[in-house]
Amino acid sequence: MSAVDKVEDLRARLLAWYDREGRSLPWRIRPDDRAAGVVPDPYAIWLSEIMLQQTTVPHATPYWHDFLARWPRVEDLAKAPREDVMAAWAGLGYYARARNLYACAQVVAFDLGGVFPDTIEGLRALPGVGEYTSHAIAAAAFNRPANVVDGNVERAISRLYALDTPLPKSKPEIRALAGEIADPVRAHDYAQAIMDLGATVCSPKSPSCGICPWQSACQAYALGQPTAYPKKLPKKAKPQRYGHVFFIHREGTFYVRARPDQGLLGGMLELPGGVWSEQGLPARIEAEPFAADWQAGGVVTHVFTHFTLQLQVWCAMAPKDYRPNAGHWADLKALKTVGLPSVMAKAAKAGLKALSHPV
Repeated sequence: MSAVDKVEDLRARLLAWYDREGRSLPWRIRPDDRAAGVVPDPYAIWLSEIMLQQTTVPHATPYWHDFLARWPRVEDLAKAPREDVMAAWAGLGYYARARNLYACAQVVAFDLGGVFPDTIEGLRALPGVGEYTSHAIAAAAFNRPANVVDGNVERAISRLYALDTPLPKSKPEIRALAGEIADPVRAHDYAQAIMDLGATVCSPKSPSCGICPWQSACQAYALGQPTAYPKKLPKKAKPQRYGHVFFIHREGTFYVRARPDQGLLGGMLELPGGVWSEQGLPARIEAEPFAADWQAGGVVTHVFTHFTLQLQVWCAMAPKDYRPNAGHWADLKALKTVGLPSVMAKAAKAGLKALSHPV
């Protein structure tokens, strides 16, 4: 079989498998949908792609439904108060995505008349839309020929060709090989198909090689060691950071404030606290918002991408003269709807527990 015939065979096998087995996702337009006259909604597809960056489909789907229910058009999202959008994003992680989501909505709504660009280049120019996302939206929303390469695709291509170069050094080679296979005609279906293959069949630890449409061509399978690919460099141990956080309450409320836009959790709400140190727990007095008989509320741990954080939670009632310059008082009974990111939600729950059951 010639190289061209092999590529065409890989495309045909993958698309035939997708037509039979591809996932039905709420934002996805499948071949039978198009046959029934359903037209892709670029806004809904863009929203799903931003949410799915570093997030699983089951976790992102309820957020996607909620955003569309609250802001059914990109113009609605662009006109919403930013703090509402940030609060609605809480729990999805990687909060720079939420800031970019809001900025992108404003560009599309106010500068582009509510119309998303239909080219990879035009999409790539939008805030928060990178190489992968621009290709994914171009393919899914506009059927533009694209080369969609995410972690799932990297794994599938690495195994298909048994690439010995470890990630991330192999990324350019993987992208080139994936681009050769990408279907220029059924671009919308091919992009979804190869992502589904990696997500549901060519999984990291237990690939279902017996039902894989590429099994006969897969070099890693032929070698009998599919899970040995992709090769990866040894992981470095994550550093540990430590800090204090303060659960300040009064009259059925607790105090929250917005973090600076720049940096980790930028723009999200937080409980007040001090710096996070890698040299052990800092002195509490350096971080205290005010002098008080602080009650220990326990320690919460949260794992970020590049480090693990331990926060010592402290609780106290706010003095009558406590007037912070920013932030607001949130209802203790509505902790779940305040819009705290996961680590701060853990800290607030620990503080509320200590308040309800003082030691």
